[in-house]
Amino acid sequence: MLRRGQFFIAITKLILQTVVSLVSTPSLTNPAIRTVLLKQLYFTGLEAAKIIVLVAVILGTVIVSQVIGLVGGGNGSLTGKVLVWVVFLELGPLLTAMIVIARSGTAIATELGAMKINGEIAALERLGISPERYLLLPRVIGVAAAVILLTIYFVLTSFVGGFLIVSFGHHIPYDQFIQGIVASLGLREVLVLMAKGMAFGLIIPLICCNAGMTVGTSATEIPQAATRAVITSLFSVFVLDGLITYLASLLAIA
Repeated sequence: MLRRGQFFIAITKLILQTVVSLVSTPSLTNPAIRTVLLKQLYFTGLEAAKIIVLVAVILGTVIVSQVIGLVGGGNGSLTGKVLVWVVFLELGPLLTAMIVIARSGTAIATELGAMKINGEIAALERLGISPERYLLLPRVIGVAAAVILLTIYFVLTSFVGGFLIVSFGHHIPYDQFIQGIVASLGLREVLVLMAKGMAFGLIIPLICCNAGMTVGTSATEIPQAATRAVITSLFSVFVLDGLITYLASLLAIA
C-alpha cells in the first residue's frame, strides 16, 4: 500500500510539473523542446500507423465475418451496430493504447533510464535546463496527441477495411451498414472515445517517464524499469477503461 501510495504521489507530481512546464514561458515555443515534441509525434504516431492499419483491418474483418456468420449477410444494420459497440467503444482505444505501450512506452522508459544512469539528466540540471520541461513535457504531449489521433485512425480503418474486405464475398448492403452505424453512433459514444483516448494518452507517458526517471545507478535497472512501465501502463489503461465505461453507463441511465 505504501508503494502504491508513493507511485500515485509521483504520478501526481509529474502531472503538476507537466502543467507548470506547459504554462511557463518558454515552453513549446522553445525550438529545442519543439524538436523533441515533433520527434515524439513522428515515432509514436506516424511510425505506428502501419501497425495500426494492419491490426484494425484484421479486427474489422474478423468482427464483420463473425456477425455475418451468426445473423447472415443481409443484416448490414446489425453489423454496423456491433462494430460501434465493440470497436468504437472498446477494442479500438484499448488496442491502440497497447500498441503505443509496446512501442513508445518501453522506448521512453529505456531512454530516460539510460540518461539517468549516464548522468545526462544531472548535467541538464547543472546547466540550468529543467528536465521536466525539456524531457517530460514534449513526451507527454506528443504521446497524448498521437494516441488520440491513432485511436480515431484505428476506428475508421477498422470500419472501412473490414466492410470492404467482407463485402466482396457476402455482399453486405451498404446503406444498411451505414444506417446501423449512424443509429448507434451519437454524441455520447464520441465523447467516450475521446475521453478514453485522452486518458490513455496522458497516463501512458506519465507512467513510463516516472519509471525511467526513478532508475538508480545500475544498468540492470533499465530493463526492470521498462518492464515496470509496461505492466503498470497496461493495468492503468484497463482500470481507466472500466471506469470510463462505467461512468458513461451511469450517465446514459440518468
